[in-house]
Amino acid sequence: MTQQAPLRILHCFRSPVGGIFRHVRDLVEEHRAAGHDVGILCDSLTGGAHEERLFDSIRPMLSLGLSRVPMRRAVTPTDAVAIYRSYKHIKSLQPNILHGHGAKGGALARMIGSALRVNRYCVARLYSPHGGTLHFERGSLSGQVVFRMEKFQERLGDAVVFVCDYERRTYEAKIGAPRTLSRVIYNGIKDAEFTSVGTTENARDFLYIGMMRDLKGPNVFIDAFTRTEALSGRRLSALMVGDGPDRDRYQATIEAHGLSDRIEMRPAMPAREAFALAKTIVVPSRAEAMPYIVLEALAAGKPVIASRVGGIPEVLGEQSAALATPCDAEDLARIMTASMATPDWQDTVMPNPETLKKAFSASVMASEMLDLYQNVLASAATGAPR
Repeated sequence: MTQQAPLRILHCFRSPVGGIFRHVRDLVEEHRAAGHDVGILCDSLTGGAHEERLFDSIRPMLSLGLSRVPMRRAVTPTDAVAIYRSYKHIKSLQPNILHGHGAKGGALARMIGSALRVNRYCVARLYSPHGGTLHFERGSLSGQVVFRMEKFQERLGDAVVFVCDYERRTYEAKIGAPRTLSRVIYNGIKDAEFTSVGTTENARDFLYIGMMRDLKGPNVFIDAFTRTEALSGRRLSALMVGDGPDRDRYQATIEAHGLSDRIEMRPAMPAREAFALAKTIVVPSRAEAMPYIVLEALAAGKPVIASRVGGIPEVLGEQSAALATPCDAEDLARIMTASMATPDWQDTVMPNPETLKKAFSASVMASEMLDLYQNVLASAATGAPR
């Protein structure tokens, strides 16, 4: 990735947890290594000890700094304060790339970028949905409001970046074909992560790792676990790793069903540490864009069972026997049972590691993103169509 001059790239997003945070961290590392100046603007209300450790790991790479302002999930009057504070901060940094991730980050980057453009400041405005508003139903009132807002905001941006083809198709179906430049750039992980992770001596049978909220399906996982025990006729074990707003409710469910001795809950930890604690990874999401946990688990040599949602079939294969019907604990349990009963299940069902590495590499993702940044910036500087 060679450039004529370093770019000044600022990533804007709300919550520093999950896939968006992972995506931004990878871009920060790759683009900083290529000689660019990079910074982050995100919410100050979310994140915990695990996220603080992640911030500490990339802080030395943030030559444009780390700025955190209160950003709530819902639209509130306090957003005006966040926008004003963010505008002053961003203007002082003088970035030429503003990349918003998720609904709040995308709105912030495009509104502030447009305000800077009015003042004849050359800045490229990009938006990556990462699922977000695309999870709303088109027929609902809230969905109609959200999608109209998304369509209006296209006028304030220069490019929309999708993390998988499913996200692109969903955007076009619910919002319409983008009026601006659009690209599909797959999430990718580092080459160093394409190494197997062994299992500990007392490894659990199944692992759920992710946000503890209903959208990610932890309750489906608990239900499927009990069904798998019944189908297999075996006493099984599982581990649930993560933090989130519904964690206490899932803990109560486990206790109410007498599963405390077989399902253990732990706070968020590095994914590869969690992978060593279980034999099979289960991703029971109700909705997704392109979840990193699937890529990370496969790269670590772990078998993955997942819902047929978002871009997951683009990773596992459209006809993969590892794909379960979303929100269907019975179907998920059927696959969990088959994975244990079939000796060569992983070898015959999981995708080829080398093919996976070629398609979902962080270096490829960062290079394609950088090319897009430069293309959009050049068009913004000349006023030429993209």
